[in-house]
Amino acid sequence: MARCVSERERERGAMEEMSEGVANIKLYEEAQNKKNRIQVSNTKKPLFFYVNLAKRYLQQYEEVELSALGMAIATVVTVAEILKNNGLAVEKKIWTSTVYIRDETRGRVQKAKVLELCSIFKQLNRWRLYWGNLLSSMS
Repeated sequence: MARCVSERERERGAMEEMSEGVANIKLYEEAQNKKNRIQVSNTKKPLFFYVNLAKRYLQQYEEVELSALGMAIATVVTVAEILKNNGLAVEKKIWTSTVYIRDETRGRVQKAKVLELCSIFKQLNRWRLYWGNLLSSMS
């Protein structure tokens, strides 16, 4: 009887791994198709690396997606707030979800995920361009 249970558990575990693998492939493909997505980490790069990268993405694509898991969510929020406070972008949408991550020490772990879509604020940029040109012509 114990042998049947352990075989069932192994089969169930194998099925979960396969379904996780398929989901990860889909997420990877989506990430590859999203050229304006920044995956934020709170340990790999300093905060202003992400701020400057987001500024460049906003200039190039006019939209940027900031994505993070777990503790890096605070970094995404900070980057978005800096962009908003400097008048460079507005938030269009914020998605939150939970995902399962495989951890070597604890097995499957549930983590929070956030995806924040920021868009360049065109009216503000036009206003800045107008007043910048006007002020430069006066001097």
